[in-house]
Amino acid sequence: MAFVEIAKRSFLRHAAQAACAAMLLCLLATTLAGAETKSLKGVALIIGQSQYEHIATLPNPANDARDMAKMLTDLGFDARNVTDRDAAKLKRDLERFAEDAEGADVAFLYYSGHGIEAGGEDYLVPVDADMSSLKDAGTALVPIAAVMDELKKTVPVTIMLLDACRTNPFPADAVVRRAPTASASPIGAGGLEPVRGAKAIGNTPAADENLGTVIGFAAEPGRPALDGAAGKNSPYAAALLRHLAAMKGTEFGSVMRMVTEEVYLDTKARQRPWVNESLRRLLYFGVAPPEPTGDDGLITGERRQLLLTISDLPDAKRAQVELASLQESVPLDALYGVLRALGTEKIPEDPTDLQKVLGAQAGRLKRMMAERNALSTNDPEITRLIASADKAIGQGAMVTARKFLDDAVGRVERNSDAVDQAEELVKQKRIADAAIYAKRGDATALIFDYKSAADDYAKAFSLVEKWDDKLRWNYKNQQAEALNAYGYASGNLDALQQSIEAYRVILNFLPNGEQNRDWAITRNNMAVVLQNIGERETETAHLEEAAQIFRDSLVVFEREKDDRNWAAAQNNLGNVLLKIGQRESDPKHLNKAVAAMRATLAKRPRDKVPLDWASSQNNLGLALYALGERDPVGEHLKQAEAAYRLALQEYTRAKTPVEWAMVENNLGNTLVTLGIQLNDKARIDEAADAFRAALEVRTRETFPVSWATSRLNLGNALSGAARFDMGTSTLEEAAIAYDDALTVFTRKRFPLEWASAQNNLGSIYQTIGQRTRDAAKLDQSAAAFQAARQVYVRRKFPQDWAMSYYNLGNTLQLLGGVAGKPEHYKEAEDAYRNALREYKRETNLRQWALTQAALGSTLHWLSMSNGDRKALQDSIAARRAALEVLTIEAAPVDWANAQNGIGMSLLNLGTIERTDKYLDQAEAAFTATLKVFTRESQPLQWAFEQNNLGDIHWNRASYGGGKPHYLKAIEFFENAKRGFTEAGYTIPIPLTDQKIDLVKQQLAKK
Repeated sequence: MAFVEIAKRSFLRHAAQAACAAMLLCLLATTLAGAETKSLKGVALIIGQSQYEHIATLPNPANDARDMAKMLTDLGFDARNVTDRDAAKLKRDLERFAEDAEGADVAFLYYSGHGIEAGGEDYLVPVDADMSSLKDAGTALVPIAAVMDELKKTVPVTIMLLDACRTNPFPADAVVRRAPTASASPIGAGGLEPVRGAKAIGNTPAADENLGTVIGFAAEPGRPALDGAAGKNSPYAAALLRHLAAMKGTEFGSVMRMVTEEVYLDTKARQRPWVNESLRRLLYFGVAPPEPTGDDGLITGERRQLLLTISDLPDAKRAQVELASLQESVPLDALYGVLRALGTEKIPEDPTDLQKVLGAQAGRLKRMMAERNALSTNDPEITRLIASADKAIGQGAMVTARKFLDDAVGRVERNSDAVDQAEELVKQKRIADAAIYAKRGDATALIFDYKSAADDYAKAFSLVEKWDDKLRWNYKNQQAEALNAYGYASGNLDALQQSIEAYRVILNFLPNGEQNRDWAITRNNMAVVLQNIGERETETAHLEEAAQIFRDSLVVFEREKDDRNWAAAQNNLGNVLLKIGQRESDPKHLNKAVAAMRATLAKRPRDKVPLDWASSQNNLGLALYALGERDPVGEHLKQAEAAYRLALQEYTRAKTPVEWAMVENNLGNTLVTLGIQLNDKARIDEAADAFRAALEVRTRETFPVSWATSRLNLGNALSGAARFDMGTSTLEEAAIAYDDALTVFTRKRFPLEWASAQNNLGSIYQTIGQRTRDAAKLDQSAAAFQAARQVYVRRKFPQDWAMSYYNLGNTLQLLGGVAGKPEHYKEAEDAYRNALREYKRETNLRQWALTQAALGSTLHWLSMSNGDRKALQDSIAARRAALEVLTIEAAPVDWANAQNGIGMSLLNLGTIERTDKYLDQAEAAFTATLKVFTRESQPLQWAFEQNNLGDIHWNRASYGGGKPHYLKAIEFFENAKRGFTEAGYTIPIPLTDQKIDLVKQQLAKK
C-alpha cells in the first residue's frame, strides 16, 4: 500500500567575573571543564567607507563605524575609528593596526563599505577607486587575505567582520587584474566569497601560539547585502550593535548566531550573514555595556533565545515558515516565536502538519495585527502593557507578550469593582475589558495553549454579549476556533463537540435564521470540526454531515459571488468525499471528490493564485489516484500523473521545497501503480527517482514521518522493479526500505502506516520465497500479512482487510507448492473467497478480477493434489471471468498470466479425462501469452510458455500425432532450456532435460 499526502556545535558555558573593566576578554580551554580564565588585551580597528569619489556612495558605513567604535570601546577594546580612506591611507591604517596588535591577545577588525570578489580573491575598495584601479588591484585595492595573513602572524585571536557584501559598484562587464600583467577575472555578481586560505573548524592544526580566527561576512558567500535606510545602520551593523552587548556570559559563537538570525529576520529572509570560525578555545567577553531593562529587557532576553532556536532549524522548515509569512503577510519574527513557544521537540515532523500549524497561527497573527488599533482604554498602565505586548509579539517574544497581557488582565480584574455604574460607562468598560481578555487569548493561542485561549475568548464574549452584536459574534467565533484547534491537536472529542456548540450559538444570532454569507461561513467552519471528528471515528455519519454543510455553503457563496470562499468550501467538500470514499467499496464518493476538486480549480486560476492552483492540482491528483487504484484501464492514474506534473510547475524545489517533495512523493506512487499495471519498467524507475529526490528534502533528521513515508514508497517502487529481473538484490533493497520505515512507523504511534509497511514487507518475503523456493521466507510473508490484519479489521477498513486476505492467499498458494503441503491450497482458497466478500465486480472491478484469477490458480493446484475434475473446471471459469476485465491493453501481464493458467488447467483436464479435445484451446491460450511474454522483455516467462507448448505437442504425439509432434515437443523444450539459462533461473532445467530424454525414448520406439 502506498502513502499519499493532501548540527550544530554545542558550546560549553562558563561564568567568570572580570578582574577589572580594562581587561575585556577571557578564553576557556575546551578540554578542561574547570580551567582558569585569563584576562586578555584587545585592540580594534573600525573602518567606514561612505564618500566614494568615482563610484556609488554609501550613506551608512560612516554611521556604522562610529557606533561600532563606541560599542567596542565600551567593551574594553583599545578601539580606533577611521572613515573615508583612500588606498594609501587605508593600507597605512592596516599596517599600523598590525603593529598595534603585537602583544595583544585579540585583534578585532570591522570594515563597512564596498567590497568585491574576483578570481577567488576578496578586495576592500578605497574611496578613491575608479575603473583604472581594477587593472592593478593588488596595489590600488586592498586584498583581504593579505591583511588576514599579517594579523595571524602577530596576534593569537583575529576577528574580522566584513560588512562589505554590497552589490558590485563597477560595470557588470568589468574585469580585475591583480597586477597589470596578470590574467583578467570577472567581478563576482553577488558580493564576497570566503577568504582565500580560511579553513573550516578543525581542518588544520594551528600553531600553539595561534588560537584561531573568526571571519564574518554580512551575507552568505556570493550574495549581496543591504545597506539599510539612509542615516541609520546597515542590518548587519544594527544586529552587531544589538547583540555584541550580550557577550557577558555568552560565548562568541552563540552571539554571532544571534547576529546572523537577527539580520535574517530584519531583512525578511533576504540576507543571512555567514561566519567561518576556527577558534581553538571558547571566547567570552568579560565586560559589556548596560543591558536593556524593564519591558525591553524582557523582550530582548527572549528575542536572543529565539535567534538561537532559529539557527538550529533546518532549511526545509525555514522555507515553510517563510512561505507562511509571505502568504499571510505576517512578520517572520512572530511566526518563529510561535514555533519556539510550541517547543522545538513538539514542532510537527510531518510537513503537511507543520503547514497546517503555521497557517492557523499566521491567521491569528494577521487578525491580531488588524484589530490592534481598535483596542482602546483610558488606563495608562494597561496602554503601556498592551504596547509592550504588541512589541514583544513583533519581536517573536511570545511568552513575554503573554506575561504583559497577564498583567493587563490582572489590572482589569483589580479595577473591575470600581467601574462607574452608569450604563454607557459600563458598556465601554466591558468592551475594553473584553478586548484585554481577547488579546490575551490571541497571545495564548500563539503559544499553542488553545484551551486557555478558548477560556479567554469565552470571558470576552460574556462581557460584550449584551452590549455589542459584532463583538459577541467575533469572540464566540474565536472561542469555537480555539476549541477546534485544541481538540484537533489533543484528540479531545469533548473540545471538538464544544466547538460545534459554540458555532450553533453563533447561528442563533442571525435574525429569523437568515441564510446569508455569515451563516455560510459559520456553518462551513462548523463542518471542518465535524470532519475532524469524523476522521477519528469508524463510522461516516459526521463526515456525511460535514459534506452536506459544505454543499449548503456553496449555494450561498455562489449567490453572493464570493469566489474565494466558494473555492475553499468546494475544496473542503472534495477532501471529505475523498475520506469517505477511501473507506468504502463503492467508488461513487471518490468520483464526487474528483468532480469537487475540478470545480475548485475553476475558481483558482493559475495566473492569480498560483500556489492555491498548485495545491488544488495536487488534491485532484490524490482523488484521481484513489479512484485509479480500482480502475483496470489506468486512465484515472494517467490523469493523476498529469495533475501532479502540473502542480510541480509551481511547486519548485527552489521556491517551495517541502511542497515540491510532497508532490514528488505522490507522483511516485502513481507511477509505480501505472508501471505495474502496464508492465512499464521506465515508469517504475522514474517513480524510484521521484522518491529519492523527495528524500533529499525529507531527511530523517528534519521530517522523520515524511522520510519514513517516502522510504516505504521507495520500497514499493523497488518491489515493482524486481518484476523485471529474477535476482533478489532489488527485493532485499526494498525490504531494507520497509524496515527503515518501521523504525518510525511503530504500531502504537502510527497503526495504519505500520500495517501498510507490514503488508508490503509480506509481499517482498513472498517474492523472495517464490524465487528461492524458501518455505521459511513464505512463512515470514504469511505472518506479516496476518499482523497487518490486526489493524485492518473489516468494519473499519474493508478495502485493506480484503487486500490483506488477497495477499495472504498468494503466499499460501506458493507455500503449498514449495512445502509440498496441499492443505495450504485450501487455506489459500478460503483467503481469496474472504477477499471477494469486499471485492465486488460492481464496485472494485480490477481487484475483483485479480482475485478471480488468483482463485483460479489455487483451484488448479488443489485439483492437482486430489484429482478433482470440478476444481479444474471452476479454475477455468474463474480465470475466464477475470479476462472479461483484465485485457491485454489495460493489464498485459495479468492478462497473460490468466491465459497461461487457463492453458494449464485445460491441459490437466484433458489428462484427467484421458482426451485430447482440450489441446487446441490450451495451445491457443499458451500462444496468446507470447504477445506479452517475449524472449527479449521477459525471458523467464517466455521459457515457461515454451515448456508448456512442448507439453502440448508431447500430448498430441501420445494421442497418435506421431513423429512431427515429438520433434516439435523437443524443439520447444530446448527453447525453454535456453530461456531459463538466459533468465538466470536454472532450477527447471534438470526436469526439462528429463522430459527431452523421455520424448526421445518414445520417439525411438516408433
